[in-house]
Amino acid sequence: MSDCIFCKIVAGEMDTKFIYEDELVVVFPDIRPKATTHILITAKKHIPSLYSLDEHDTRLMGHMVQLLPVIAKQLGLHSFRTIINTGRDSGQEVDHLHFHLLAGNLPKFG
Repeated sequence: MSDCIFCKIVAGEMDTKFIYEDELVVVFPDIRPKATTHILITAKKHIPSLYSLDEHDTRLMGHMVQLLPVIAKQLGLHSFRTIINTGRDSGQEVDHLHFHLLAGNLPKFG
């Protein structure tokens, strides 16, 4: 999608420093962090949200979930929170599938 900011980041059109990259995902810091550590694990494939997944995305989703603790360990984190917002009412601001990994000085819920 040409107007998707995350597609532009994936394509290298934005000045974004990747923490990690492979054939399926890129990982980079959130520009508006909500915790001491706040990074985004972003699919390279444009998928608007969890509602848009199909059976062909099973490998991608498993890879993203398994990558979360790997990245956390690389960052020296001992615990972290993972969030996937789905839809505007949940706080999804960019219509491109991504996980938030947060640690340190976390916002409280509930």
